[in-house]
Amino acid sequence: MPARRPHAATRTAARIAALGLAPLAVAAYAAVPAAAHGSMTDPVSRVAACYAEGPESPKSAACKAAVAASGAQAFYDWNAVNIANAAGQSKKLIPDGQLCSAGNGKYKGLDLPRADWPASPMTAGAHTFRYKGTAPHKGSFELYVTKDSYDPTKPLKWSDLEATPFLKVSDPGMQSGDYVFSGTVPKKTGRHLIYSVWQRSDSPEAFYTCSDVVFGKDNGGGATRPTTAPGTGTDPAQSAGPVTKPSVPAGGSTAPGAGPSAGTEGAPKAPTDQQIADGAGKSTVEHAGHGDNDPKTNGSSAVPVAAASPAAGNLAETGGDGSTPMIAIAGAGTLAVGAAVLFGVARRRATAGRHGR
Repeated sequence: MPARRPHAATRTAARIAALGLAPLAVAAYAAVPAAAHGSMTDPVSRVAACYAEGPESPKSAACKAAVAASGAQAFYDWNAVNIANAAGQSKKLIPDGQLCSAGNGKYKGLDLPRADWPASPMTAGAHTFRYKGTAPHKGSFELYVTKDSYDPTKPLKWSDLEATPFLKVSDPGMQSGDYVFSGTVPKKTGRHLIYSVWQRSDSPEAFYTCSDVVFGKDNGGGATRPTTAPGTGTDPAQSAGPVTKPSVPAGGSTAPGAGPSAGTEGAPKAPTDQQIADGAGKSTVEHAGHGDNDPKTNGSSAVPVAAASPAAGNLAETGGDGSTPMIAIAGAGTLAVGAAVLFGVARRRATAGRHGR
């Protein structure tokens, strides 16, 4: 008697198991560490400041040099200075001299050692920080400031940063698309750099920024102040009282050699919401949700993925424990079991059908 061909349901289940399982497992793993994006806007990061100047025609000498080194596209992708699988191992993954680029050659222009990066005025004491989250996710921020011995004309090393962050905050609230959180800035003088690590808690991904700052007065004794309220494009001079010294021109340029900020070309501007919207079409990274099962950030009704629990200590060293990839693998395993069950059910139904004939 000729062998019967497998029932259609059996053949379908076999195809699902043979053809669908592997892609689904890969998709389950890839979905979890989907990228978030963002950058510091107060004090504004180098990459965000150069994007605000215009990737095609930057105004400051430092941004011109950075674009020459990295190309304009790196600055259209200003919100993606990241390591996808950092998992709290930043110090192990990022070499000295490459902190601002996070070791990514695409952003090597950000690592240029020079004393004329446009710098935001900074004072010791209470400060409200702003971090533009173009694709927000849960996570923790750590902010470091450079030591008193910092020399901006030399490549930035981990040892140039104070050993511990002066500010740590988890899951800060958002206002108008910015993470907003407050902290106490240590007492410093002259030119320094604030380094931030944003370690996501829903994936191993982390983001990094370098923000140049100047503590003190300008060479005329007048208080230095930014030309733009971070993230708004609004000139504080419109609401602030008169100042004793000329304000920085709209192009963000002042005469170099201003006191402790010697070589600075003016307080940098943060990108406005309009600039961000206008440049999104030229960006190669996403500016919105990613379908990563986080209904709070992508509008989905899906159940959120369980968050990894960072180990104690600094995010630059121990911000993750690798549990997120395990969650993804477990999800893939669940899909495998489901496919196997579907195959078994279909086979039993086919067998029952044959016996009933």
